[in-house]
Amino acid sequence: MASKYQAPRGTFDILPEQASARTRLEREAAEIFARAGYEPIATPVFEDTALFERGVGKSTDIVRKEMFTFEDKGGRSLTLRPEGTASICRAYLEHGMHKLAQPVKLSYLGPFFRHERPQAGRYRQFHQLGIECIGTDSPAADAEVIVMLSTLLKELGVPGVELRLGSLGSLDARRAYLEVLKAHLHAHEGDLSKDVRERIDINPLRAFDSDDAGTQAVMAAAPTIVDRLEGEDAAHFAAVRAYLDVSGVAYTIDSSLVRGLDYYTRTIFSFVCDSLGAQSEIGGGGRYDGLIEQLGGPPTPAVGFAAGVERILLALGEGEAEVPQRKVFIVTANYDQAMELAGDLRQKGFPAELDLAGRSQKGQLKHANRVGARWVVFLHGESPELRDMQSGEQKPVDLANLVDEMTGAEG
Repeated sequence: MASKYQAPRGTFDILPEQASARTRLEREAAEIFARAGYEPIATPVFEDTALFERGVGKSTDIVRKEMFTFEDKGGRSLTLRPEGTASICRAYLEHGMHKLAQPVKLSYLGPFFRHERPQAGRYRQFHQLGIECIGTDSPAADAEVIVMLSTLLKELGVPGVELRLGSLGSLDARRAYLEVLKAHLHAHEGDLSKDVRERIDINPLRAFDSDDAGTQAVMAAAPTIVDRLEGEDAAHFAAVRAYLDVSGVAYTIDSSLVRGLDYYTRTIFSFVCDSLGAQSEIGGGGRYDGLIEQLGGPPTPAVGFAAGVERILLALGEGEAEVPQRKVFIVTANYDQAMELAGDLRQKGFPAELDLAGRSQKGQLKHANRVGARWVVFLHGESPELRDMQSGEQKPVDLANLVDEMTGAEG
């Protein structure tokens, strides 16, 4: 029966048949992050609006156009979080993590919200996973963060992935470069799109992302910061590349690469996937050495990334992230025995179901097919039998050896 109510535009329901691929992705990520010492953290879904205005940047598209902001009953302005880093930095300060041994290595997973035009792999409510390495300026930390995301995408089998690498230099170098870039944009102001012209003095880097033909022609001749790196900035970028080379992670240097958030410094990176079309980024991030100080904390270098769960699943393609099915279905009229066996199988790692709708044996067997059971156990009093639903073979089985029989057949 159809309901007159539907999910809001740009949001979606995660249905049971879609959940296994998502669960596998989340499990793989948690295991990879944990092996490198990244511990999970969860922050509230909404925060004070000022956190994002100050941390993300008032001139960014996120703050200017895309945030879901509302006033609570106490008159406070709150915002559904559009990204994760500012919230984690707020938690890092609020809970005194700057007093711990540094770096503090954190991982996260959860829903985020941006009011943008819904399209394939891009929603108004979406999910991201990521890591943050807070409290070190070592280029090895930059490389480790990049390797973590590269490893996850490889282990999941995401095809056609390319790593694009760039640098924005230190805060001082970036400020000096922005003045040079602004001068270039002002000199060609008549050829720029209206949106870019309006933001020359507040966010000139966004001109690199413009899809306007005139702006693209201007930016093709624009000075780039990668070509102007000097001293410690150049050494840092060279060290990151050397660590990636040692780790076997291939990359392309992209001198026009920018990020959509104001807090980035030095290393920035983007993983793109050729199967995603125009919206090709699957995950990315970089270093943000000034953010925590901007939020009122001590000078604290940090680096991290975020990756879109829906975008990874889209790149994998339907069904490609499915896990091997080990489900057992118990066909019986003796529910006491069936429930005991199901509980035992579940404890041993086998998903197990039994009929809960009073079906006949024939109906139970049909339902086992519907739920995708690999194995069916027939409980016939003293003579149980096991059927392999892949081969169709059915034979008597000793319940004490049931797990060994199924594991052996799985190879």
